[in-house]
Amino acid sequence: MIKRLQAFRRTKLYDFLTAFPVVAWFGFCVAQGLPSLMQQAALAKLFLQTDPAVLPPSLLLDVAAKAIVIVFQALLAVLFVIRTVPRTFAHGFFSRFAALAGAFLGIGIPLLPPQELSAPLHIVSLLLMIGGFAFMMSAAVALGRSISLLPEARQLVTSGPYALVRHPLYAGEAVAVAGLAMQYVAPWSYVILGLQYAFQLRRIVNEERVLRGAFPDYAAYAARTARLIPGVY
Repeated sequence: MIKRLQAFRRTKLYDFLTAFPVVAWFGFCVAQGLPSLMQQAALAKLFLQTDPAVLPPSLLLDVAAKAIVIVFQALLAVLFVIRTVPRTFAHGFFSRFAALAGAFLGIGIPLLPPQELSAPLHIVSLLLMIGGFAFMMSAAVALGRSISLLPEARQLVTSGPYALVRHPLYAGEAVAVAGLAMQYVAPWSYVILGLQYAFQLRRIVNEERVLRGAFPDYAAYAARTARLIPGVY
């Protein structure tokens, strides 16, 4: 019985069943975000049709930020459906908890009261979000069918943004969530941000342990490639 369960765990059906809540979540996020995107896009279109000179730059950036978030979420939903079965994965409750906390703690930030930012700071926050999500999207595309939420090893990807840093998906997320946190009342937004960063670092350690065990080439790759910031860390 145990052997059958272990064999089932290595099937595509089991992997799809475990990925289904994540796929459903991203689908829900896309459905929730589309009306707001359409409303903002319609407002920007109205400005362009009436008097483009008074179109606020922040409105265009807000449309771009919402659009790239939705495209990224839709991309993740597709990748989690088509991803391959992992070769190996981390065991234990805490490695899974750290991965989930690192991935989803940032959801708590938009639940806080928003704060009014000056026009320059608002633009900075939106640019951080756009840049962060753009980098995350390039990392997700490079990962392709090797995408994962928990510490798992499918295929060693070292090209694209993974040639710059070992964890570009998390690096981009750190930038994007920092931009998001600027828009909500401190200090709680930064408390959540700090906790997410802490769990992400733990998640990285757990993930690298799995990758080192699965891929003999990972040690050489790690020796020549920074974790998150080229030349720094």
